[in-house]
Amino acid sequence: MKKLFLALFLCTGVLGQAVAAGGGAAWDKAPNLGTNMSALQNGAKLFANYCLNCHTANYVRYNRLKDIGLTDKEIQSNLNFLTDKVGDLMASNIDPKEAKAFFGATPPDLSVIARSRSGAGGSGGDYIYSLLRSYYRDDTKLTGWNNKIFPAIAMPNPLWELQGQREPIYDTVTSHGHEVKVLTGWKVVKPGLMSEREFDAAVGDLAAYLTWMGEPVRNTRVQIGVWVMLFLGLFTLVAWRLNAVYWKDIK
Repeated sequence: MKKLFLALFLCTGVLGQAVAAGGGAAWDKAPNLGTNMSALQNGAKLFANYCLNCHTANYVRYNRLKDIGLTDKEIQSNLNFLTDKVGDLMASNIDPKEAKAFFGATPPDLSVIARSRSGAGGSGGDYIYSLLRSYYRDDTKLTGWNNKIFPAIAMPNPLWELQGQREPIYDTVTSHGHEVKVLTGWKVVKPGLMSEREFDAAVGDLAAYLTWMGEPVRNTRVQIGVWVMLFLGLFTLVAWRLNAVYWKDIK
């Protein structure tokens, strides 16, 4: 439990600067894919291939992915590249000290990142969906990357091969008597392996998976809650009629 609180604090502390640093940039709405097993499985594949290189998910075991329709064999063959046990925790490929030296901060654990980023700007899935689609090339930064949602972000674009490389297009407008630059679009510098539509769909799957990973029992909890509400509604009707029958001869 102590480690879980530490992870929540780390995620909130390191990534919680995003809203302040981003000047309140609006988040896009992520697609609702929480019950789509195919989307969750694709998101898990993207997570294992592109996120676990630097980040960890030390509060989730690989075999928990059976809840989204994968078998032990599929998990071990396609997602677990570090250990030979499907019951192991999701560790990172990179040494934490090396990561801190390169990025300036230790990459946070992502087990509950979606839950930690839920707020006034939207859900944690909305934040992840917006962040990963807002990268652009910036040679003034050490990593060569910047982000509209999280300016001066330490993490380079993990999905650049899929998205490609682009530069921002600014337009100068007058606001309160001052000229300011406003981001109006993107210029593609180098195409990626996916089209824009395909990339948005892939990021939607990844955001859905990270949201699911933060609370794997959510779908079950919601289903149980629906049945409980139906039972209470039916029981209320029965109790109301029993009460009427009990008191009918009493004046």
